[in-house]
Amino acid sequence: MTSHDAPSPGAELSRKDIQLVIAASSLGTVFEWYDFFVYGTLAAIIGRTFFPAGNPTLELILSLFGFAIGFGFRPLGAVLFGFLGDRLGRKYTFLITISVMGLATAAIGFVPAAASIGLAAPIILLSLRILQGLALGGEYGGAAIYVAEHADQKRRGYFTSFIQASVAGGFILSLAVVLTTQAIVGKAAWDAWGWRVPFVFSLALLAVSLWMRLKLSESPVFKAMKEAGELTKNPLKETFTYPGNLKRLFVALFGVAAGLTVIWYTAMFQVLYFLQNALRVDDAVAQTLVGIGAASGLVWFVLFGWLSDKVGRKKPIVIGYALTLLLLFPLFKMIGGAANPGLVAANVQSPVVVAGRDCGYDPFAKAQKSDCGKLLDYFSKKGVAYTTADAPAVSVTIGGRPQADTAPAALDVALSDAGYRLDKVTPSRSGILVILLGILGLGALSGATYGPVAALLSELFPPRIRYSSMSIPYHIGTGYFGGFLPVISQYIIARTGDPYSGLWYTFVVVAMALIVTVLMLPETVGRDFDTAR
Repeated sequence: MTSHDAPSPGAELSRKDIQLVIAASSLGTVFEWYDFFVYGTLAAIIGRTFFPAGNPTLELILSLFGFAIGFGFRPLGAVLFGFLGDRLGRKYTFLITISVMGLATAAIGFVPAAASIGLAAPIILLSLRILQGLALGGEYGGAAIYVAEHADQKRRGYFTSFIQASVAGGFILSLAVVLTTQAIVGKAAWDAWGWRVPFVFSLALLAVSLWMRLKLSESPVFKAMKEAGELTKNPLKETFTYPGNLKRLFVALFGVAAGLTVIWYTAMFQVLYFLQNALRVDDAVAQTLVGIGAASGLVWFVLFGWLSDKVGRKKPIVIGYALTLLLLFPLFKMIGGAANPGLVAANVQSPVVVAGRDCGYDPFAKAQKSDCGKLLDYFSKKGVAYTTADAPAVSVTIGGRPQADTAPAALDVALSDAGYRLDKVTPSRSGILVILLGILGLGALSGATYGPVAALLSELFPPRIRYSSMSIPYHIGTGYFGGFLPVISQYIIARTGDPYSGLWYTFVVVAMALIVTVLMLPETVGRDFDTAR
């Protein structure tokens, strides 16, 4: 298709029209990601409600596995809705995706607990998570492409950056609704039934989203292809057979989607779990801090989207990856020292060492088989960092002092004497400021790598297969590399006893993405957006 076959994106739109396009697409994306993230925000309570195991660590991991299941089905949703988006249109496809997401999320709020219906409870929950994953697999690509195909070339990065910021907006909205509901109903009601309210609330968000999106018309690029009879008959097949597209898919998956998503999930969920679990920060305080930090960091997504129109899409992403490798561990250690300095000092001054033969810990076991494993289970549940050593007999030392009695009650006293304060804490004012600065730093790294991406991926692929080609690698990358990050990182932490060890997963994935991006990602700014590659 030649460029004169379609109106130039954005050329026929007034300022009011483009604002409606951005607002309707972005708000729908906020609401849809709210639906997805409210599960992750409530992972702990979902774990004990639907996966009761008598082991908080195991319950959290099983709950996060359910979180990951939804992400695991995103690529299938990308295939399904990518096909519809390239055949039927951008608008109607993302009307379907948001409807499925909203209804599935609301249904989670009505699923009885495992105590009432047994194994059926987690089965129903996981089934609804699968529906959420399928819907989300079609949402992002549709919204991003819809805005990109309406935007003027010189402002495409800026306009589409609002879609990127909307993903973080969904996370922030989930925290806001959770905290507001907790404050209104009180702790007792929250634990009993109040946690269900944020899920049911998605019905209201669905109504607003549908009302706004029904006002939209189809994208000019898709209408032009349809009128010219140049729609693809089989988007999935053509995605993998179109000349040069396999390389583009590879770069989009391993160089773009994988890298940006692990940074984003580390900046949001990893920080939240780090504060709540490893640092023993009060849950509501931790959620509030992460929410404030995420809200303040929204500007990074828009800033780097706007900047990518000036300097190109590739440069901010490459710099963001490189800085992540340099700053990831220092930023988390800065947050740790500010959040609970007493606990951090105790870890340094009075380290815990558990020794034994083949001393290992299985976070998935309801009960550890060996005496050494039982000790590791005890320290893991307490949130106490530990190291292991090989020895003929099982023993525990705290601050270099051997513990004659390793019963839990005796270890509680020994930890207290060594300076470990394991009750939930609220950081000092100065500590809160440092934590927020750390979260903002992580947000800047995420914004640099995430802000330009909707424009980049839209420009990278040919218009006739753009929906499928963009959605499939994006959702494989974000679904598997990012979606499984919480459960993998928490598993690594549980196995090693080191609260920072889960960050190595992020580090390795970002290092891979940096190499692929530097060597293989082309610059897309200035490409003819409406014609074949």
